[in-house]
Formats: sequence, C-alpha cells, structure tokens
Amino acid sequence: MSYTHLLSYATCFLTLGAQSLAAPASRSTEAELAFDALQTYYNTSSGLWSTTGWWNSANCLTTAGQLAAIDRNILPTAEAVFSNTFAEAQKFNLGTLKVVKADFNIETMSGPPALADINTLAQTNPKGFLNDYYDDEGWWALGWIQAFDVTQNEEYLDTAVDIFNDMAKGATTPCGNQNQPIWWDKKKTYVNAIANELYLSVASHLANRIPSNGTYLTSAQNQWKWFQESGLINAQNTINDGLTTACKNNNGTVWSYNQGVILGALVELSKATGNPSLLDTAATIATAAIKALSDEDGILHDVCEPNCGADGAQFKGVFMRNLRLLQNEAPDDEIEKFIGANAASIWKYNRASEAARSNLLSVVWSGPFIAPANASTQSSALDALVAAQALGVLPSNGFSIASRRRK
Repeated sequence: MSYTHLLSYATCFLTLGAQSLAAPASRSTEAELAFDALQTYYNTSSGLWSTTGWWNSANCLTTAGQLAAIDRNILPTAEAVFSNTFAEAQKFNLGTLKVVKADFNIETMSGPPALADINTLAQTNPKGFLNDYYDDEGWWALGWIQAFDVTQNEEYLDTAVDIFNDMAKGATTPCGNQNQPIWWDKKKTYVNAIANELYLSVASHLANRIPSNGTYLTSAQNQWKWFQESGLINAQNTINDGLTTACKNNNGTVWSYNQGVILGALVELSKATGNPSLLDTAATIATAAIKALSDEDGILHDVCEPNCGADGAQFKGVFMRNLRLLQNEAPDDEIEKFIGANAASIWKYNRASEAARSNLLSVVWSGPFIAPANASTQSSALDALVAAQALGVLPSNGFSIASRRRK
C-alpha cells in the first residue's frame, strides 16, 4: 500500500462519525466566521481536524485558543474543543512518517492506530501527545499552554511539561557544547531550525508559567545562546531551514514559520528575563522576513505556493500568530499595517465565493481562492484574521488594502 493510499485511508477513517461542535448564530467578525468554517472540519470522535495532519491539528487547537483569549463569543466552543481533544486525540495519536524534500518542505504521511504494524508507519512507544518528531511535540506543547492560558486547567499545563521533558531528551546532537540543540527526529537524522525554535519557545513559555522551576529559564537561555551562535540566522537576518551534517547553515529555504516561532519565543524569553533587547532582535527578524517573503502589495507568501502540501500550507499562519505577539509587546505601525493588509486580502481575494463553501479560505492569501481548502489552509489564514482582530484592523473595522497592483 502506498503512502498516498495510507493517508487517504487515514483521512477516511477519521472522517467517519465526524461531528462539529455547534456554534451560536451571533457571529459577526471575519475571524469568528472563519473559525466556524474551521470547525466544520472538527471531528469529535478523534478530537482532530479532518483533512489535515497531526501537527496541523495542534496548530488548529492553538489558533482556537488565541481567538478565545480575545473573543468571549468563541470561548464556550473553544473550551469544549480543548476538553474533547485532550480526551480523544491521544487515542488517535497517528503513526507518522516525515520526509524532508529537496526544497526543505516536509511531506508527512500518517495512518490511524490500526495501521501501526506497517513498518513505514511504526512509532516509538506512542504515548499521549508524543511521537517520533520533536517538532510535532513542540506544536502540541504550545497548544496545551495556550489552552491553559484560556482555562487555567492544570492538566493542560502538566501535559506541556511532559512534552517538554521528552523534547529535552533530544539534546544529543553533535552541533553544540554545553548549549545543546535538539534533533528534529528521534532517529537523529537532522538538526533543523523549527524543532529548536519550538524547544526554545516551549521552555520560555513554561518559564513564565512555572517560575518556581528554574530549569525552564535556564534551558531557554542556553537554547537561545546556541541558536544565536549556530549560523541559522543568516546575513539577511532571516532563518534558514537547518544545519548540515557538519553543523553549518545548509542555506535551506527561508520558510515563514521559521521566521515566526522565534518571535513568540523571544517575546516570552524577554518577559522571563526582563531583557527588552530580545524584542529588538525579534523585530529585526520580523522586518527582514516581511521584506523577504512579501509581494509588492505587502502580502505574505511561501515559495511553495500554490502547491505547498498539508505541511507548507500551515506555515504563514504561524508567522502571523507570532508576529502579533511581538506587536503586542513592541508596537510598530508598519507591522500593524502588514497584518491588516494580509487580513483584508485574505477576506477579499482568498475566500470561496460559493455559498456551499462559505468563508472557506485557501493557501494563496493574495488570491484567487484555490480549491480545495482544508483545515490546514483554513487555520493558517485564520491566524492572520485573529491577529487582525486582536489589533483592531479587521476589514469589518474599516481596514482595507490601500492599493492593489496584482490581479
């Protein structure tokens, strides 16, 4: 059976018995409407979002939590999602195989537990929200920290701690000394930016939520020192995908999510240390990323568009989510305009026009809408709308794109 067939089988398996959590009829903002469209993919049986993958579902969870934190209309649905996903998703911890492609995008192939005896999908003692990839674990840790922030449910924070402890076991690479980076995977094949950024971010988040345990702050400080010295941040102040086997920058693709996770990590580390210069560093990276990855209208793109797969389609939302966290702490007029312009473009040019697909959002934010949308493209675009709502620059608040050269 091919990987494609396995993934199709898994999608069908998870879609069986899928139910959405009902939403009230009082939605009005673009982010609320897009969130309701995202929830049409939510499967209460699995606690995951159908049409997308395991780590993407962690991002869907985080996005729901980000919106719930600023919008009480969403809170009851988000709380129900947190509870259901916490109970059910652990039972559907998918066997996952990841392949790093030539362009440094990642192709993920998954199957339900029934397929775990197939060698290509074998896992190492899957438990809870742990699997064979430290980046996947980091996404779930951040999702549960966000859920904790919204609900103050200690179980969610405890889960994030358990995940962090497992991630820390990956600090056995040859690319460090006393400041040890982690591997991307438990097979120890690659040291990349995203796994290490997530490790830094989770440690920094935990340092602010469990300050009595100094381990998290020490880990975060050591990780940031290593990251600065690793060569992953290039001369243009953007971040390449990873390191070679000789522990040098591999000049891999400058993906938007690698520019994003570091922003949220540095915001949290700045709070934990009281060091405002970390925000200056984050702002430098953010400005460089916007310059490198935006078109002439200021709309964000990844180089894989429009064929980014399930993984690449998630990337831009991660950047916008973390850019908003930086904007909260270090306001910048140009960043605010950038967030507003992307939200306006998504809603005007990247939304399905047919009533049957109302408020579905696709992968190219400058448009046009490219079918099919899925939970990955939806949640990624929703991240931009959540950022805009938090800053008051949604289209419904009167924000529009000043000029438009692209058709």
